[in-house]
Amino acid sequence: MNQCKKDFPALSDAGFSYLDSAATSQKPQSVISAVENYYKTDNANPHRGAYQLSIRATEIYETARVRVAAFINAPSSDEIIFTKNTSEAVNLISYSYAQPFLKEGDEIVLSIAEHHSNLVPWQQAAKKTGAKLVYLYTDENGKIPAKEWEKKITARTKIVAVFHVSNVLGTENPIREIGEKAHEVGAVLVVDAAQSIPHRKVDVQALGADFLFFSGHKMLAPMGIGVLYGKRKLLEEMPPFLFGGDMIEYVGEMESTFAPIPQKFEAGTQNVGAAVGLSAAIEYMEKVGYQELQRIEEELVSYAMEKLLLNPHIKIQGSKRPEDHVGVISFLVDGVHPHDVASILDSKNIAIRSGHHCAHPLMTYLGVKATCRASFYLYNEKADVDRLSEALQEVRGWLYYGSS
Repeated sequence: MNQCKKDFPALSDAGFSYLDSAATSQKPQSVISAVENYYKTDNANPHRGAYQLSIRATEIYETARVRVAAFINAPSSDEIIFTKNTSEAVNLISYSYAQPFLKEGDEIVLSIAEHHSNLVPWQQAAKKTGAKLVYLYTDENGKIPAKEWEKKITARTKIVAVFHVSNVLGTENPIREIGEKAHEVGAVLVVDAAQSIPHRKVDVQALGADFLFFSGHKMLAPMGIGVLYGKRKLLEEMPPFLFGGDMIEYVGEMESTFAPIPQKFEAGTQNVGAAVGLSAAIEYMEKVGYQELQRIEEELVSYAMEKLLLNPHIKIQGSKRPEDHVGVISFLVDGVHPHDVASILDSKNIAIRSGHHCAHPLMTYLGVKATCRASFYLYNEKADVDRLSEALQEVRGWLYYGSS
């Protein structure tokens, strides 16, 4: 048995296979306990009180920020903004950076495979500023060819917003190379690391990211906590996104001044309990180690690809090479709608995702309406793959196509 699995209470049923970690990960007991203990012994509103409990809550909250900064190798914890999720982080960049500084004729470059979180906010920024969206298209393996960004990132490009790892196809973008091209023309590189950070060590300096964001809930932490990293120079130039408590320096009847970063972008009472959980999740991941985490996942994905490709009615989306799938395999079953596949598997206690995976433009580009998606994480084991493979052999039979 995968030794990590015992740490996850939601996976205590040996007959249950959870294969939807790309949507959200399960939580280890250490994370659950850390959040519980915070609310039992340390709960207070940070940055406000002069009493010991509030001071302790402030220290805990800011310690979580320091831990996140170290985790992604940010130069300073001041460059770490806590948000409630990835979507809020992208909106913050769109409203506070893109919309004040873009003008008509400027271009925003993004890929056709972006999650809606890293697409819809840029559509809105383009509409409000007159900027133009320029798309990078994937090849038959789900990768963006170098000729795409070399041709489309030009002197007109002001923002390049791309995923690190695709939540649909599992492919990894060469962020460093794309960033070098972006910086060559004076553009800002925005990296969606929501799908990569659970599986790959992320170093914002090595990647050359100007902005990078991710959600805690995909990497063992609670829901309701996200992270935006931004270079200090950019963050200091940006106006606040939300206004209200704790992000101010001084408030008069007609005018206000604002706190320095990171508080400038954290209006109101924050989700301190979730920040505690994120810190505990990082501790758990570092204890397992990315090397071991990747070993588990790569073995599982390779085994799953081998099993699925033996079924003539299954069509893998994107590359057929296991090494091109970072924890994710999307597929179709001949003659069966993905929602039906997911429902049949659910009846066998197997959880996968079906639908457009918040990537409508990619689905259209691929010529499909939806796919099935199995996603793996450090608590999965080969038995989960065996259950999935065996159940998929029966799916068509449920709809009278025969036994496979």
